[in-house]
Amino acid sequence: MERKIGTVSRGIRCPIIREGDELSSIVVNSVLHAAQQDGFALRDRDVIAITESIVARAQGNYACVADVAADVKAKLGGETIGVIFPILSRNRFAVCLRGIAKGAKKIVLMLSYPSDEVGNQLVTLDQLDEAGVNPYTDLLTLQQYRDLFGENKHPFTGVDYVQYYGDLIRQCGAECEIIFANDPRRILDYTKDVLHCDIHSRARTKRLLMAAGAQRVYGLDEILNAPVNGSGCNEQFGLLGSNKSTEDKIKLFPRDCMPLVMEIQKKMLEKTGKHVEVMVYGDGAFKDPVGHIWELADPCVSAANTPGLEGTPNEIKLKYLADNDFASLSGEALQKAIEDQIKEKKDNLVGDMASQGTTPRRFTDLLGSLSDLTSGSGDKGTPVVLIQGYFDNFTNI
Repeated sequence: MERKIGTVSRGIRCPIIREGDELSSIVVNSVLHAAQQDGFALRDRDVIAITESIVARAQGNYACVADVAADVKAKLGGETIGVIFPILSRNRFAVCLRGIAKGAKKIVLMLSYPSDEVGNQLVTLDQLDEAGVNPYTDLLTLQQYRDLFGENKHPFTGVDYVQYYGDLIRQCGAECEIIFANDPRRILDYTKDVLHCDIHSRARTKRLLMAAGAQRVYGLDEILNAPVNGSGCNEQFGLLGSNKSTEDKIKLFPRDCMPLVMEIQKKMLEKTGKHVEVMVYGDGAFKDPVGHIWELADPCVSAANTPGLEGTPNEIKLKYLADNDFASLSGEALQKAIEDQIKEKKDNLVGDMASQGTTPRRFTDLLGSLSDLTSGSGDKGTPVVLIQGYFDNFTNI
């Protein structure tokens, strides 16, 4: 019988994960129990996706404000530090900023505008147009920003992040000066010691600062990239991808996840005879149409994945075939013609008109976005996602 269901994404409920839990067994048992309870069968090339949060929790990959402060002071000298391009987030950056402020005497905080890197707006483009401000060239002081734009609260959280970050820095005992600019080199008029906090543009930012004569330059990926006083760390990403755990503690992005995904794949094969793919995912890559926020605050979508998830889709557009190559066909003749075209498609369709509009993003980015949307970030209790039928096409039965 022809199968009528394509891709299915299921959130899998798991126990609350604590430090030291044997995560591979918990994940495997949770998936198998869900399959038994809901009466669905597992198949080859199913995808098990695990949120990075429970991996880091099982690893105990945490650090406190004092650890951040110690590393920042050791690397940047503890005097006046330029902190540039942070994202506007109580969850993602506020605890990190508390540690940074405790590791310096003064913070010159340079915010990008009209929005941060992931789309949280300080002002709108319309406000910039009305004020005659060019965000590519103009530096604004805090007073100029307030005179031009007043108070601007985040549309979702109701927080004025300019005020919030300034108050937080001062509460930690550091002097604070806030400016607004998008050229990282503008910070060098205030200090030669710079901590750049951007995520996906960090390599370019560092290159520009070093070429312009900065003295000490570090990115967030270089803070807590090794343990401090026995803390957790992330050798590759440092503080990038960290989340608030408590007011004085952060959960870091998980470390060394490949053994976990390979172990889960192995256990599933032993228990079911099915070869599944496994990944550890962070933020998906999608944009909110109302707040214009990119859900991309983690340094990567896939922290680790089994080899079968490497690559990009190689798909043809069914509506293109139906409207062009087979416009004269209908019914069973049309279906057979399209099925034959799929079966005979080339291994690489780049540049082929029949594939236009399929947007060949990496499998891990697509699957990570789907998983992130499925699991949510609140109280669903589904930190594991099972995706079935993702690698099927119109010809699979």
